[in-house]
Parts: sequence; structure tokens; C-alpha cells
Amino acid sequence: MSSPRTLLSSSYLGVVLALSALGCGGAAAPPPPTSQDASEVAARSDTQAPDRPELALAPALPPAPAPATFDVADLAEKVRPTVVNITTIQRVSGPVVEHPFDFFFGPDGPRSPGAPNERQGAGTGFLIDEAGYIVTNEHVVRSADEVTVKLADDRELSAEVVGRDPKLDLALLLVKNAKGLPYAQLGSSEALRIGEHVLAVGNPFGLGHTVTLGIVSAKARSIGAGPYDDFIQTDAAINPGNSGGPLFNWRGEVVGINTAIRPGANSIGFAIPIDALRDVLTQLRERGKVTRGKLGLAFQPVTTELAGALKLPAAKGALVTAVEPNGPAARAGIQPGDVVLSVADIEIGHAEELPRNVARNPPGTKLPVTIVRSGQKRAVTATLSALADEGPPPAAKKGAEPPPGASRLGLSVSPARGGGVRVDAIASSSPLKDLRPGDVLLEVGGQPVEGLAELEAITRRAKSGDVLLAKIRRGGATRFAALPMP
Repeated sequence: MSSPRTLLSSSYLGVVLALSALGCGGAAAPPPPTSQDASEVAARSDTQAPDRPELALAPALPPAPAPATFDVADLAEKVRPTVVNITTIQRVSGPVVEHPFDFFFGPDGPRSPGAPNERQGAGTGFLIDEAGYIVTNEHVVRSADEVTVKLADDRELSAEVVGRDPKLDLALLLVKNAKGLPYAQLGSSEALRIGEHVLAVGNPFGLGHTVTLGIVSAKARSIGAGPYDDFIQTDAAINPGNSGGPLFNWRGEVVGINTAIRPGANSIGFAIPIDALRDVLTQLRERGKVTRGKLGLAFQPVTTELAGALKLPAAKGALVTAVEPNGPAARAGIQPGDVVLSVADIEIGHAEELPRNVARNPPGTKLPVTIVRSGQKRAVTATLSALADEGPPPAAKKGAEPPPGASRLGLSVSPARGGGVRVDAIASSSPLKDLRPGDVLLEVGGQPVEGLAELEAITRRAKSGDVLLAKIRRGGATRFAALPMP
């Protein structure tokens, strides 16, 4: 892969309305799937599976405390045979469309010598089954016409892409005419602890089977790569070419898939949690793609100010700002202004956790949802529908400084088309943090706002220190804001 670019923010990756021991297997075959595994496969499959070998994963071992010391050389020797170098060839007939992960690794691989119409790329993958299933990043094999994998024993094998999940940047490959291959055991990213040692193996800059050691620097990192950001951050050296390679724990289990780096920053790399792969692996093998469920609502984070206005004990959950007509959330009785506290008994601590915990379930799932409305908890059940892509909302424009005394809140407003008042400007002395120029105030403190007079009357009745809940329209979407009274 090419040199990394400067990290840019991706506008297409806005908030979505959807609520969506790695042991070397050697020659020993993994145990057959349990009856529970089989039932899960049946539940997630709605089409006839292609004629491919069954995918049988070795079960993860229960968490165990890490030893004070362990032999890194022994660990590297154990896991390296399960890692493969990946080379791709894309036949180019015109400009190549950029992919969001180009911001991390760059869109262009080195061109093949003497082949001006071919683009060559490099990456890493790892075997997860003796039949030859390989996991890598989707951007490694994106638009590839040919995929070749090189094993640790220098054998080169042709591979086909049997499944893709661009949203998580995951792909599943299957090598041809191969049996009895060494394979990696998948661990648990949930059990991974910050500070725990991890080992990355990859193909940086074409230097195959390079081993680097580091620790888990952080978990649940959001880097603007998509609606399901939940990355493991590590200081184990990751470079272009490491994409799709495994991140091992001290027991030799894969706990992450190395995916991104932060250009210009040393020792900051990111890996997809292995648990996210487990969620979609069956669909990748059987369908070749992933279908996710959605709730059909828009949401925003619950800030400290909003928590006070909503009478919540803590700034947790996701505040519902809009509900898709006749969508799963609407049919379950969820309304704008509700706060989602949990889905399927999984607590939503931060709003960005909502889409990834919903989308890990396929369409048709009956999902228990706990909400708060007017200070009262309610339990509802939503039947998920299929997730569709949504575009980002338009950004609001900044206005000029309002004239002094325009309102108690330091706002300059004007009548808005369709009702409400438009915020034209916000004074630098205003206590408001949740409003922006261009927002339209629809309600404040539960009262409709038609003009400056109504706004002044509502705010005049409020006491200093009160926090009023405002319903606003921003960029075509409805959301809520906290208005602290000075």
C-alpha cells in the first residue's frame, strides 16, 4: 500500500439514522460447531448457502490473567504461520474512486513493473480455518481483479473474495486447492484490558511477516471512519501493508484486525475488535454480504446540560430527535424526546454505542429497548427492519454578532419558514452551547415558539439557573438543545 495521507474527516460518515489461544491449528482440525452455533447459522441465513466448505472456528478460551512475563519469541514462532501476505492486482481503465480508508493509507498501491494499466496493492490477512478461510480488510481487496496470498512457508496461492463488509472494512477470502493449513484461534476483544500486551504481525511496506510488540493503549476509540467506530488503539507499530493483519494477545489469540494509522503521530494504530468480526462472519461466508437491522430513528448525545433539562440522573444514553414514520421505532411507540438507555440489555453509555449495538442484529430481530420519557422508564420491543444507507445532514452556517439586548439568551432571531424562529446570530457572551446560527427554535420549555415575543415571554418566566429543553430544527433534522437561563 502507498504512503499514508494526512488524516481528514469524512463528511459521508455522519450520524446515521439507522440503528444499526490464537493457536496455530497445525494439522489438527478444530472441534465441530455446537448445536447452538448451528441454530445461529440457520437463524441468520435466508438464502441457500453457496457450495463452499463449512467454516468451523475453535472456541475461545475463557479469560485468564496475563503472566508477569511471557516469551515473545515463542509467541511469534507460534502465530506467524497463520498470517499471510496479500497481493492484489487491479486492472485500471480510468480514475479510481476513493474509499474512506484512503485517508489512512492512501488510494494507490505501487504499479506493477511494465504494466501501466495494472495497479498492485499489498496487505495482510490471517487464516481462521484449515480449509483456507482468510480474514482481511475490505479496502485491501477492494476492486481487485486478482488476489494472491503468500504463506509463511513461501507458498503462493490464489484466493477468491467470498464476502465483503465495507461498513466494518472486513473481507473474507478463501484460498483455492488448500487443505490442512495452520489457522488462528479467535479470542475476545471484550475481555481485552487496557495495558495488556499485544503482538501485531503483518506485511508493512512489503516486508512480510514483520512482528511488532506493544500494548493496548485504549478501547472503544472513534476515529470518524464510520457509524460503527469501536477501535482498539495500540502502540504496536502498524504501517501501510499491515492492513488486515492480526493483533494477538499474549496467549496467541486474535483480538483485533489492524486497520488504520494516524498519519503524523507515532505509535498510534487502530484495530477492529475481533468481536465485531464474530457478529458478521456467518453472513460473510453464506451470503457474501452483511444485512443489518435498524430501529429507524435519529438521535443525538445526551450532554450534561441536556441531562439537567431532561431530569436525568446522568448524561447517558441517546436522545431521540426524529422517528421514521411507520418504522420499527415508531411501531414500538418510541417518540422524539425519549432517551434510549439500553438495547437487548446492553447499556448505552454514549450515544455512538446505539447504532453498532442495534446493527449487530439482523432484520427481523425483536429487540428489547429501554427508554426514559418524562422521567419514567419504559420497556418496549422493536422488530428491526433492514438498514439502508443515509447521507449526512447539511452543516449550519455561522451568523454575525447580534445587536445587544436582542434577547435574554443573547440571540438574534427572525421568523422561519414553516414555523418557529431562526437563530441568525449568537452573542459571544451567550450561555448557550447547544445552539448554532441557522437553527430553528420550534419549542422552548414545552411551549411553541412563533416569534421573538413568544421566546422572550417564555424565557422571562424562567428563573436564573433553570435549564429549558428546546426542540429545534437543524439541517432538515429535528433535535433537542439545552438552554441554561443566565
